[in-house]
Amino acid sequence: MSALKQGIASPLRLFTKTSPLMPLVIRNFHASSCLCRLQLLSRVRCVDNSAIGKQAMAEGKPPKIIHVYNKKRRATIGDKVLMTVKGEMKKGIIVGVKEHQKHGIPRSDTNNVVLIDDNGTPLGTRINAPIPMILRGIMKEKTIAKGADYTKILSIASRFV
Repeated sequence: MSALKQGIASPLRLFTKTSPLMPLVIRNFHASSCLCRLQLLSRVRCVDNSAIGKQAMAEGKPPKIIHVYNKKRRATIGDKVLMTVKGEMKKGIIVGVKEHQKHGIPRSDTNNVVLIDDNGTPLGTRINAPIPMILRGIMKEKTIAKGADYTKILSIASRFV
């Protein structure tokens, strides 16, 4: 004879959705921490005044990262990425991220990017968002190492944090 016919309730029946014990049973346990870095298919905000960047942001279709140019495949401040902007492939430099930063590096509210061409020159003439001061050192190192002129991004920036 089954337990229900005998009048004995099963132990799982105690934990119904209306039971006060339900929150104790169902919890969200995660073995890994939250992934906050930029990766493939992450959406970013174009912060320069390039025509294609402004048009994409106005239409509500922000650029999407399709490749990160480093060994880790995770982008942080100063990394070069390949994005799709309105169906075209464009390169960009990450100038602000939402993730937790080390001491001395400001955290941004959005993931910001500046569009560049193949030589490293920016497509726009002005950057509308503040740029972290740490980016000066990062860009100067990359200019020397890569041969591209990333210091032009620093020259068109209006505000530094």
